[in-house]
Amino acid sequence: MAGKKIGFLEAFSIGVGGMVGGGIFAVLGLTIDLAKGAAPLAFLLAGIIALVTAYSYVKLSLRYPSEGGSIEFIIQAFGNGRFASVINNLLLISYVIMLALYAYAFGSYGSALFLGSDVLWLHHTLSVGVITLFMFINLLGALFTGRAEDVMVFAKLAILILFAGVGSMSIEFSHMKPDMWMPMESVVTGGLIIFLAFEGFELIANTARDIENPKKNLPRAYYASVLFVIVLYVWIAMVTVGNLSFEEAKVAQDYVLAKAAEPFFGEVGFVVIGVAALLSTASAINATLYGSGRTSYLIAKHGELPATFEKQIKHGYEGMVIIALLSILFTTLFDINNISVAGSIGFLIVFTLVNYANVKLYQETGANRLISGFGTLLGGVATIVLVWHTLTHQPQALITSAIVLFMVVLFTFLYYHLKERRLASFVDKALEADERIATNQKIQQKEQ
Repeated sequence: MAGKKIGFLEAFSIGVGGMVGGGIFAVLGLTIDLAKGAAPLAFLLAGIIALVTAYSYVKLSLRYPSEGGSIEFIIQAFGNGRFASVINNLLLISYVIMLALYAYAFGSYGSALFLGSDVLWLHHTLSVGVITLFMFINLLGALFTGRAEDVMVFAKLAILILFAGVGSMSIEFSHMKPDMWMPMESVVTGGLIIFLAFEGFELIANTARDIENPKKNLPRAYYASVLFVIVLYVWIAMVTVGNLSFEEAKVAQDYVLAKAAEPFFGEVGFVVIGVAALLSTASAINATLYGSGRTSYLIAKHGELPATFEKQIKHGYEGMVIIALLSILFTTLFDINNISVAGSIGFLIVFTLVNYANVKLYQETGANRLISGFGTLLGGVATIVLVWHTLTHQPQALITSAIVLFMVVLFTFLYYHLKERRLASFVDKALEADERIATNQKIQQKEQ
């Protein structure tokens, strides 16, 4: 393959950059509200699900190195029929929800920085503006997108590590005593709602064909990036809970990290963390628009979405513009609690199925079915717990999730029948060529 290969460090950075985006800023306050002093434990629980799922991604990425990533794995395990079509479109709408969450967080922190509180008109203006800005940057091409991303990823990690390091010196550990915990059901739900903050490691799968020495570097990149982010998130949650009362965290729920910096950094801390939040959410919007635009292009090109998704504009695709417009609708019309639940349910379903795909394909991938089966069980139970808790305590959020899922299924089935199109057997044509060569070699060996 032409071009420079990606090493461990680059692949690790892709995973960390994908995870440490807007999620930690968008829904940390919501998790603290649900789990109280057990918020660090909630992040750890979500991280364990991500780490077990990373095992399946390692095995599937090595066997099916494809720029289609999760989509490719679903097709190889379940075929290219209606079920795979529904799941692939569910993944796409989950990206839209992520974009909406990131834009919402950008608007919250931006409004708090400029006006001192979350003012609705400025919040919406900033949310719409940041999506529109990065839509145009992505249309200029990968060079502009990549340069913007490199700067923002480095800046956000540096500020977050500084925040966690300095904030550790003033932690009130009494805030995290077991008698300050909410019931375990609420703690688990708090972890599941912020599962979105861990999903970005899957982006490594889309680069599997470009990674140097994949048998060595792919597993290291997956596991190291997930473990690094688990430590970072638990650390940040401890600092936040340890420096704020639960009442203060509740009032500043949408910009809680900036508020948590005030006790040890003063007003400057509020500004610095606010800037970090803007960089992080902007970085996440930039990367997600690029990735989802490419994903929608691949799905459209190989039979799933309307052809308009693969039409090129400048150096991007119409699909990316459509996704950007949908995310603007979500971030301005839906409540953040509702859409965060819908997004987490979407990704939990996809990750559960990727784990099960590794169970089904264990002879091809050389996987341990017990580990992948455990991942399937974890993902399935987590989805049920999240749905049950939401139904009991926040039914309006479940209605939003049900509407999103219904629209995805309805669109897929109508388009599937009306256009008589279906997904290709392989999303990545280079992988298809490799598989054809391997099959021919096996036939020749048998004949000999």
